[in-house]
Amino acid sequence: MEHFIKLDKKKKIGKDILKDNVAVQKLHLEVETAKKALSSAHQIRLEIESLFDREDFSEALNRCQDLFRSTMKQVLEDADLNMNDIDEIVLEGGSTKVLQLVKDFFVRKEPSRGINP
Repeated sequence: MEHFIKLDKKKKIGKDILKDNVAVQKLHLEVETAKKALSSAHQIRLEIESLFDREDFSEALNRCQDLFRSTMKQVLEDADLNMNDIDEIVLEGGSTKVLQLVKDFFVRKEPSRGINP
C-alpha cells in the first residue's frame, strides 16, 4: 500500500492521495485483490480508473517485487540506516527489471551506471 502511494505521489508532484479517503480506500481494496491474484499468477496489472484527481492508475506487479522490497528494507534495518542515509546506489550487472525495482524502491535516487570496473 505504502509503495503505491509513493508511486502515485511521484507521478503527481505536489498532490497527496492521503488527503482523499475514498481514493485510499479504493487503492487498499485493489491492492488486497492484487495480492490474492499474485498467489496464483506470477504477474498481474493493477489498474484503477479515476483513482485520484480523475487520473487512472496502472502498475505491473509480480511476485519478485515484494521479495525485493522486503530484502532491501531488511538490509537497511540491519545496517541501522534509512533511505536518506544512502548517498549513491551502485549496481553491478543485473537486468533492466532490477534497475527499475531499485529506482522504485529509492524513490528519488537514480542508480549509478557510470562506474567502469
